[in-house]
Amino acid sequence: MIYSKLFSIDLGLVATLSENARLAGAIDLAGNYLSDDLPSTIASDLKNLPDDVFNRIVSTYGLIELRQEISHKMRSQYDRAYCPETEITITNGANQALFAAMTAFLGEGDEVILFEPAAENYLPIIMLSGARPVYVSLKGPDFHIDWEEVTRMVTANTKMIIINTPHNPTGMVLSELDMLRLQKVINGTRILVLSDECLEHLIYDGASHQSVALYPKLAECSIIVNSMAQSCRVAWPVGYCAAPAELMKQIRSILHVTDGGHFAPLQMLLAQCLGQKDIYRGLSQHYCQKRDRFNEMMTERTRFVPVPTSGTCYQLYSYAKISDERDKDFAKRLFDDYGVATVPFSTFFHEKQKRTFLRFNFCRPDDLVDRAVEALSRL
Repeated sequence: MIYSKLFSIDLGLVATLSENARLAGAIDLAGNYLSDDLPSTIASDLKNLPDDVFNRIVSTYGLIELRQEISHKMRSQYDRAYCPETEITITNGANQALFAAMTAFLGEGDEVILFEPAAENYLPIIMLSGARPVYVSLKGPDFHIDWEEVTRMVTANTKMIIINTPHNPTGMVLSELDMLRLQKVINGTRILVLSDECLEHLIYDGASHQSVALYPKLAECSIIVNSMAQSCRVAWPVGYCAAPAELMKQIRSILHVTDGGHFAPLQMLLAQCLGQKDIYRGLSQHYCQKRDRFNEMMTERTRFVPVPTSGTCYQLYSYAKISDERDKDFAKRLFDDYGVATVPFSTFFHEKQKRTFLRFNFCRPDDLVDRAVEALSRL
C-alpha cells in the first residue's frame, strides 16, 4: 500500500528538471542548489591538506573536526551547546539526515503534521516510515501558520511536527512568535519537532533566523537538519543533524544501516571553512541583492508577478496574467519553447490542483539570470 502510494508522487521531479536543463543546454532556474558568481577559495585549499588525510578513516558520524566546528558555530549563533561527540552527526546530504530522523522515530499509526506547500522530499519519507501525514495549509497571501488550526489537528497519535524556516518553496520565515506558539502546542506532549534549517543564512529584509536551538524547552525535543552547501558556498552533498544525545542515539542507529562512508579531505576543508565566519555572514546581503535584482528585471520586462519572499534562494511568481494553463503544462512550455527550467508550484502539494505559480531559483550567475529574463520577456 505504501509503495503504491509512492508511485503516485512526483519523486525526484526537481532533480529531473534540473538534469534535463543541463542535458538540453537550457537555463536551470529549477534546481535546489546554489550556483552563482560568489567566489569560494575552499577548493583551492585542497592541495594544502596533509597527505595522510586522504587515507584517513572517518567515523560513521563524520569527521570529528567538522563536528567540533559545527558545535562552535551553533553555540556562537544560538547560545546552545551541542556536544560534537554525541549530539552532532554528519550525513551524506540533508536528505539522508531527514530520512534518518524520520525513520528513527516514526512507525505505523503515527501522525506527522506537515505544512503545505512542503519541500518535495518530506512526504515520501513519511510514507516509507508507515506514518500518516496530517496536512495543514499555510495561509495566504503571506503563507503564515494558523497555530489554532495546528492545535486542533494534534491527537494522541501525533508523533512529529515538521517545520522549515526559511521555507521552501514560499520564502516565508518563521518569527519568534511562531516558535513560542509551536512550543505551546507541544508542551506537555511527547511530540518531536523536525526543524529543516538548511537555508538559515538566506534571510532578508531585517528578519532573523529563529532556530529551535534558541528555545531551550523546544530544543530538548527537536532535531535540527542542516546543510554545509550554503554555509561554505559549495555544491557538495554534506549535511548534518543536531539533537539531544538521547534522540541522536536513535538517529545514529539508522545511519549505521544507511551510511555510505565519509571522505576525510572534503570534511576537513569544510571544517576549515566554518572557521572563517565572514564566508557565511555575508550571504544574506549578497543574496538579498540578487533577489531584488531579479524581481526588478522580471517586473519591468515580463508579465510575471512576484510573491513577496523573506528568505531562501527561491522566488514564487504568478503567471495568471500570461496564461490559464496548468502549472506543469506552462512550465513545460517555458522549457520547450524558451529554454528556461522552473518548478511547478503543484509539486509541493499532495493534491495536484490547478495552480498558477512557478518557483524560480534566482541564486545563479548574473549573466545566466539575464538570459533567462530576456527569454521570458518574449512571452
